[in-house]
Amino acid sequence: MTYYEKIRELTKTVPVTLVDFGLPRDLVRTPTQASSNFITNKEQGDWAENLVTRAINETSKNFVAVKYGKSDDLIAGDEGFDSFYQEFQNELDTIGKRPDLLIFRKSDFDKELGYDISRVPHNTITDYVKKAIAGIEVRSSAFLIDRYEQAMVIRTERYSQLALNTRDKILSEYSDLLEHPNRSKYIPVLQSITAETLSVTDFKVPGWSSSERLVQLNNHFKELKRAIKEIQKRDFLSITPKVEDIKVVYKWIETFNVPHYYFQVFFDKVYGISFEQILQIISDPDKEGIIFSVEKDTKNQNKTTIKINSKSGLQIAYKVEEPIHKSVRKEMGRGRLLFYVTFEGGTAYLDVDNLIHILGIDNNEF
Repeated sequence: MTYYEKIRELTKTVPVTLVDFGLPRDLVRTPTQASSNFITNKEQGDWAENLVTRAINETSKNFVAVKYGKSDDLIAGDEGFDSFYQEFQNELDTIGKRPDLLIFRKSDFDKELGYDISRVPHNTITDYVKKAIAGIEVRSSAFLIDRYEQAMVIRTERYSQLALNTRDKILSEYSDLLEHPNRSKYIPVLQSITAETLSVTDFKVPGWSSSERLVQLNNHFKELKRAIKEIQKRDFLSITPKVEDIKVVYKWIETFNVPHYYFQVFFDKVYGISFEQILQIISDPDKEGIIFSVEKDTKNQNKTTIKINSKSGLQIAYKVEEPIHKSVRKEMGRGRLLFYVTFEGGTAYLDVDNLIHILGIDNNEF
């Protein structure tokens, strides 16, 4: 069974409510205006891509990372952007979405094409692309994952203690009010709240206000509800494939039969996961809310994004040295100014054992 055939079988297990591979991809409108935030995110993504490229090319003796993903310096509002964007959409329907990087054996690397084939027409490099051993989609995140996880542990402990203390206070100090027939239904709700059930507990705040003690009791229920909501928020940083990309990544795999991966770059570490594992995860409804969630990403044009716990993948770089950053002024049409941040430098220190494991490379070959 080829890699493509294996992926094709996995697509049949993905719930159609999440991704319906039987339907054509949704058409998208051409963006008309870029924002400072959008350009900064693009710059950060370009930096992350360059970081991974340099790390592989400076570490490996036998493999080469090549820039491949469709890219241009044009942004919405620039002259020529509309035609570039339409060409990009046409390519998505023809070959699928190019991953940002391709990994070649040095013996297959075409020196004449060089380290950047992102602007080479796809129909002229089809056979070359099929020689790649991996395609890597590089995603970036403006977080330090270690600091984030430390903060989440503290947050969970804090609000868990607050919730349990509030539960005890309500049961011990307001039991007489709760024993009233109209309020007694809250007693079993409170008794069911434990450290183990906080993550799934839900209830309606009563709204009592006819006496001072009932107002106090109601406020305690509000505090309990607020603490539980904090506990139930997603507490992991994610590898973030967009739902709309799943189909066009599959199309690319169908076209080239090259294994595909997602690498998520944080400002302190890099994690990676295979597209195959992504499909396996999202095919299991029991993993939703635990290993992955599906959310509208306000930081990414409100696009529906699958957020998979980064720790479900492998640590590809155990350390990242942060880049230098600076502000840039860009003048658009009609004198409109945009100010954004660019990133330069930085170093990713690869966990070579994990990298060769995820890419399926022999220990002595890298």
